[in-house]
Amino acid sequence: MGHPNRRDLGLLVLRVGTGAVLAAHGTQKLLGWFGGGGLEGTTRAMEAMGFNPGRESAIAAGLGEAGGGVLLALGLATPAAGAAAAGAMTGAVAVHAPAGFFAQGGGYEYPAFLGFTAAAIGITGAGRYSLDHATGHVLDRPWVVATAFIGTALAAAAVVGRRAAEQAEPESDTDPGTDPEPESA
Repeated sequence: MGHPNRRDLGLLVLRVGTGAVLAAHGTQKLLGWFGGGGLEGTTRAMEAMGFNPGRESAIAAGLGEAGGGVLLALGLATPAAGAAAAGAMTGAVAVHAPAGFFAQGGGYEYPAFLGFTAAAIGITGAGRYSLDHATGHVLDRPWVVATAFIGTALAAAAVVGRRAAEQAEPESDTDPGTDPEPESA
């Protein structure tokens, strides 16, 4: 078994690094920081990708990433933070899935990695160098872990399922009361 201080230090580095990346990405969506589109740009992008309502989807994604990232970095409410970030990344995986796996081609490799990392931290716990540890693990109980991950899984499944259902609905380009224009030869 490894040395406890090294394990806790490793968790600190992993939490802060992953949390910072997620927080930065979320603030792009919410605030337009770091070259992001802000809430309005993210809303338009969400709607274009089939996430309706777009504004609520943008807020949920941004808060899952920014809020989950900040909480992960701090090691506070770590199960809920990990679940929120993993849920946000599930949505990102759904967006990138049509492009395949690898990030080089626009695929879901990177959001999947962030989601799995956030989930693993949420399940493992924040370690000794965290606000969870400093507060006596008040927000890091087994029931919090279970509730956070079940709630996030259900929410992510609902959002992704709703998007898939909306994309599967046939779109009509013509008014039902008119005949389509004949094609020219």
